[in-house]
Formats: sequence, structure tokens, C-alpha cells
Amino acid sequence: MKENEETIMIIEDEKSNVDILLEAFKDDYQVMVALDGETALKAIQSNQPDLILLDIMLPQMNGYQVCKELKNNPHTADIPIIFATAMSENNNEQKGLELGAIDYITKPFNIPIVKARVENHLELKQAKERLKNQNHILEQKVQARTEKLSQTQEVAIQSLAALAETRDDETGQHIMRTKQYVKLLATYLQDNPRFSDYLTDKNIEWVYKTAPLHDIGKVGVPDKILYKEGKLTAEEFEIIKRHPTYGKNAIEEAEENLGSNSFLKFAREIVATHHEKWDGSGYPQGLEGEEIPIGGRLMAIADVYDALVNRRVYKPAYSHKRAVQIITEGDGRTIPEHFDPDVLDAFIKLKDKFKKIATSFSKPEHN
Repeated sequence: MKENEETIMIIEDEKSNVDILLEAFKDDYQVMVALDGETALKAIQSNQPDLILLDIMLPQMNGYQVCKELKNNPHTADIPIIFATAMSENNNEQKGLELGAIDYITKPFNIPIVKARVENHLELKQAKERLKNQNHILEQKVQARTEKLSQTQEVAIQSLAALAETRDDETGQHIMRTKQYVKLLATYLQDNPRFSDYLTDKNIEWVYKTAPLHDIGKVGVPDKILYKEGKLTAEEFEIIKRHPTYGKNAIEEAEENLGSNSFLKFAREIVATHHEKWDGSGYPQGLEGEEIPIGGRLMAIADVYDALVNRRVYKPAYSHKRAVQIITEGDGRTIPEHFDPDVLDAFIKLKDKFKKIATSFSKPEHN
């Protein structure tokens, strides 16, 4: 009765050597035999052995050629190969090892040594397979935990964004629309040399996911100001202008626990700078040009467009056409110089897609 299920293949053209090896291994392993290289390669296609004892001096196709064929095939490349060679042959052990063989045995065979080497290499193969399986399991666990963490982050983001939106019930699906606008712009600008280093696929995904937090700071604005109909006083507007700072401060507290390299970095940039303007006339810091993080520049135009095409307590909804006109030509409060020129150019090229997003997430009052 055989002790295990491993299979050894003997590729040897001398029948006397085949008989010796068969006798040595028949009680411990399954044994396959081939008298030439071509026959061996065909047999291996349907029944792959765990280890091969390969004679170098074979008819037509020598052992080196057989080894090369096996190692070049990804399905057979991991099979351990031990070369068998006569002591009198002028063999090149280095050549065999460079081709991928793991060992040499010499003829006439010293059976105890041959059996010990075969057993050792089979145990090593099993150990490698166990390690490979363990690594695969670990990779799956890491991937599952990463996915779970990502889902948790998204739920947290959506919950916080929804909380902010309850403070301004006329915005409807504002957070859903604006994150779509931002992703549209970011994807378009990805190949622009000014943006390509920042707008990687991964960063675009985080900008998209954290964009809904842009108005989280509005939870700190008093209702009488947030819901006031008509024009705000100068003092009231100064209070409104604090909401990016409120939001930034809250996110910075979370960053102290999660680290500045977390997804919150993208949220902080968007929250703190989405009301900054390219010409330096924005708030709360009065940043100018490249001082404004890219996420803030993208959100700036997305937020303005969405505010224009939807009703607010202080204004009716404008048509898409009018909103585009205001952003590209100006109306006094909004002028083209408020936006990064490349982001503005992207908006102009994508304006029809903006309109589609706007109408997909709310019933438009104007076309």
C-alpha cells in the first residue's frame, strides 16, 4: 500500500535504470514512466506529476530541451525537476540549474540518496504550496477588511452629509448631484498636466466619495440665518461664511485619530475651500489661484451651478441655459474669474452632461 498520493515521473530511455527507479519508488508513490521527451510532455498535459526525474541523454529531444519546455509553460513551471546523469558524462550542472532544475543525481544510482533527495524536494514543494495557500487566504482577508472599511467610510460620509442636508431642506438631492458633477470634471481633467498628478483614479474616487461633506459646517449656522428669505445683512453673511471653517475644524478633530493620510484629507480640502475663488475674492481664507486645493476648485463650480439651477429660500431656480451664462459671462455676484480657467473650460465642454445630472436627481423647474 502506498504511503501517499504524490506522483513521480521517470523520464529515462534505459529500461534497466527505469526498473531500478520503479523498484525504489513503487511502494511509496504513484509512478509514471516515459522513455523519451515527446512522450513525457504529452503525458504531462493530462496527468501532471509532483516531481520529475529527468535523464539528460534522451533520444531526439534531450533533457535540457524537455526542462525548458516545462519551465516555459506556466501550467508546469512549478514541477520540481531532478536531472539524472552518468558520472562519466561531461554534463553542465550550471546549465540545468539555470533552466530551472532543482537538483542532480548521478548514475549508477545510490538509491538511499536518490530517495532522500526526492522526499526532501517533495516536502519543500508541499511547504511552498502551503505558504502560497496561506498567502492567498491572507490576501482575501485583507481585501475583505479593506472592502468593509471602505463601506464603513462611505456610510459615515453619507450619514454626515445627510445630516447637513436636513439643515437646508430645499436643496433636495444637492449632495447627490454635486458629487456627480465633481467626478465628471475630475475624470475629464485627469489627462491635463496641471491635474494629472493629483487626479489619479484612487484620488478621484475619494474626491467623489467625500464631496457630499462640503456643507457639513452648516450644522453650526443658526436656523434664522440659514432659512432667511431675502437678502442677508452683512453681519448675517459673515456668519454664513463661517460654515467652511466649522466643517474643517470638525474633520480635523477626526483626522487626529485617523491620521492626515486618511480619506478625511480630501474631505477637509473640499469642506474648507469650496467657497474660495480663483481671483482671491472667496472665503474663508481668501486663497488665490493654485493655493486652492484641486478638490475645492472642482466643488466650487459644481456648487455654484447646482445652486443656480435649483430653488433656494432667497431665489428661484434658473434655467440650465441661464446658469451656464452666469458662470461663463457673469452676473455681478458670479464672474468667470472666480473659477480655475481649466476647470471652467471643462465645465463649458461638459455643460450638457451637467444638465443631464441635474435633471436625473430632481424634477427641474426650468429647462
